[in-house]
Amino acid sequence: MENNSSLKVKIQKLGTSLSNMVMPNIGAFIAWGVLTSLFIETGWLPNEQLSTIVSPAITYLLPLLIGYTGGHMVHGQRGAVVGAIATFGAVAGASVPMFIGAMIMGPLGGWCIKKFDEKFQEKIPTGFEMLVNNFSAGLIGFALIILAFWAVGPLVSTMTEMIGNGVQAIVDAKLLPLANILVEPAKILFLNNAINHGIFTPLGAEQVAATGKSILFLIEANPGPGLGILLAYIVFGKGAAKSSAWGASIIHFLGGIHEIYFPYVMMKPLLFLAVIAGGVSGAFTNQLLGSGLTGAASPGSIIAILGMTAKGSHLAVLAGVFVGALVAFLVASVILKADKSEEDDFEASVAATQAAKAQSKGKEAPIAAGEISSDSIKQIIFACDAGMGSSAMGASILRDKVKKAGLSIPVSNKAISNLTDEPNTLIVTQQELAARASERTPSAAHVSVDNFLATPKYDEIVTLLSGDDSPKSEATSAQAVAEVDLNYIDEVVFAYGNAKGSATMGQETLKAIFKNKQIGIPVSKAANTDLGRFNSKNILIVTTIANQAQAQQFAPHAQVLIVDSLVTTPEYDKMVERMHK
Repeated sequence: MENNSSLKVKIQKLGTSLSNMVMPNIGAFIAWGVLTSLFIETGWLPNEQLSTIVSPAITYLLPLLIGYTGGHMVHGQRGAVVGAIATFGAVAGASVPMFIGAMIMGPLGGWCIKKFDEKFQEKIPTGFEMLVNNFSAGLIGFALIILAFWAVGPLVSTMTEMIGNGVQAIVDAKLLPLANILVEPAKILFLNNAINHGIFTPLGAEQVAATGKSILFLIEANPGPGLGILLAYIVFGKGAAKSSAWGASIIHFLGGIHEIYFPYVMMKPLLFLAVIAGGVSGAFTNQLLGSGLTGAASPGSIIAILGMTAKGSHLAVLAGVFVGALVAFLVASVILKADKSEEDDFEASVAATQAAKAQSKGKEAPIAAGEISSDSIKQIIFACDAGMGSSAMGASILRDKVKKAGLSIPVSNKAISNLTDEPNTLIVTQQELAARASERTPSAAHVSVDNFLATPKYDEIVTLLSGDDSPKSEATSAQAVAEVDLNYIDEVVFAYGNAKGSATMGQETLKAIFKNKQIGIPVSKAANTDLGRFNSKNILIVTTIANQAQAQQFAPHAQVLIVDSLVTTPEYDKMVERMHK
């Protein structure tokens, strides 16, 4: 098991290294994709002059950005400069866009200057630092640019051509959909960014340069299979998994945060078959209809995908998404309907999985109280593979809890590859990535969770940081539920201030729970200023702690349920258990 874990970590690290050279430059790929889709001969607005930008951008701009970023990852600014110099040699010595060459020469340039600095930095006489630093970077860059021009460029050019021919052969043989047999499970093992941006984005960009669009951008980014899984939970799921699937589906499909559906698959491993079936079906549909994007869709939101869709491919792309969703939904529905368990306790499943994984690594599942306190922790960092998306949302949730607890501890998010080993730091990461985070930051305290968006660990963290032995948020929520007279409610109203998005999602979540439990109580939403018409004892107003004062100001006689989040909260299930209507 230890060997398997080590191998998985190594694969993740390799994939992340590749994707981390591309992801910071996705904006450049998008800009180039928009240029291509608009101004080439077959684009939306053909323009002979502006189309001349397309070729230099993919030949020079994009590889140099990747090489610069790769060098920076290894040795900061000096590594970035030498990495870019080395990359240019590969670009000049090749006849194809040099993405693979950039991924080799960028980090190599950074590594070479790093080793030079480690060996000679302390030996430089005072006053000669700038001279040595500039000439060392220049001379090492000179050597690498010659090496890249004569050796790396031609070699990688041949390799790239072979890989491109291989991919094209797979496409011509109509076998590309079979790639999803590996891609879909790999995504759920948190290799999604490595696959999409480390492999498909560079290859797809080369296809776009040749044909104006590429299906490769749709292999991993297709949100259809994940949407199908979540829809199946909405219809056939049970308990908290069912109720939270509404909000998760919106975040996944419109927000493009695919990681949000991973726990739903992990809690029932047979659902891997559903995502594979959906992925294969979606890719087959895209291949059959000739779908393609002009650039990487990041994040994998339907909005981003349609924005990067090539002219004339919009209906085909939508068909690929919805076929993938439909097939995944049908397969997942059969699996969920065949499940005879009484209830899917989503939170219990997450907690049990986390405990089992922790014990398998020789660790205790609960958070070690001695490591986390207001004296020992000065910052909290959420770390994930890409440093955006799910970790940003998790950081936002915990930041809100920390703020409500009256703590002034900053909460931020980063990519694991950008973590630095600092004391007095708490690193929060997903269980699958915990080993890598611990390796990079051995001096920090670590907490691993299975789901950034729904975990009781956040309350434990806040409790430990507050120096309180009892979880405040759970106690507060339990008290709030106990005080609500649930037997005399004729309507539930979700109250909101300036933004009603979360209230809408909460409304739909509770509606689904009521429908599943055959409870005939209407559920609506209203702005704070409209709560006057609900100012009655038989009305239950659901709101957050932040909005509590305003809601009670306009409806002082109504019953109030205070929750941490309108979207994903166990209080709805607790409330239903106490109802007798």
